[in-house]
Amino acid sequence: MSANRTFVIGDIHGCVDELNRLLDHLAPSGGDHLVFLGDYVDRGPGSREVIARLLGLKLEGPRCTFLKGNHEDMFLAFMGMPGRYGDAFLYNGGDATLRSYGVDRCPTPEIASRMPPEHLAFLQALELTQSLGGFLCVHAGVNPDRPLEAQEPEDLLWIRGTFIQKPHRFGVTVLFGHTPCREVLIDLPYKIGLDTGLVYGNKLSCLEVSARDLFQIRRGEVTVTRGRLEE
Repeated sequence: MSANRTFVIGDIHGCVDELNRLLDHLAPSGGDHLVFLGDYVDRGPGSREVIARLLGLKLEGPRCTFLKGNHEDMFLAFMGMPGRYGDAFLYNGGDATLRSYGVDRCPTPEIASRMPPEHLAFLQALELTQSLGGFLCVHAGVNPDRPLEAQEPEDLLWIRGTFIQKPHRFGVTVLFGHTPCREVLIDLPYKIGLDTGLVYGNKLSCLEVSARDLFQIRRGEVTVTRGRLEE
């Protein structure tokens, strides 16, 4: 595979085996850029292992951009840090995250101090958006009724129907996760949804932006498939 590629990867939710197999297949080099759309934690069994793998990836050479998902935001709020809806964390798969860190029986005020410092720093440093020329990467989507420069974090992390059902006039294709679909959601030129429900037994999806190549691996399988984004 050629260098200087840009990959955008959908929601992982603690499914570290599929993440590892995808990254091994892509074999990113120093000229590549990988953008992760958030939701690294919750529901799946390996949240800690996912974050450890992503931290290791940064040391392997490629440029990495890690966006914040609503699940990371809830996790931070649950630990008493800036974020939203911490009271909903456990009801949205957060118990699996706590188990992966071995803090499921730890009093809530002590959880942050029991987290590996580099993992906590990772969560606190997550970004909300990443521009890629004619593409905009964000976890959940954008509010089509607000200018891009006036988007609220609430929408960037949580929006669904208003964004998915309504065209926008921003002149970019939004690459997003958050809303799981059986197949990649394609609504060009407005949006491409890359959450294909890995943690629910479906697939992890990754788009190479310039070539429009689509890499996918199904939950529990070992083979990464490569196809073309169907327009």
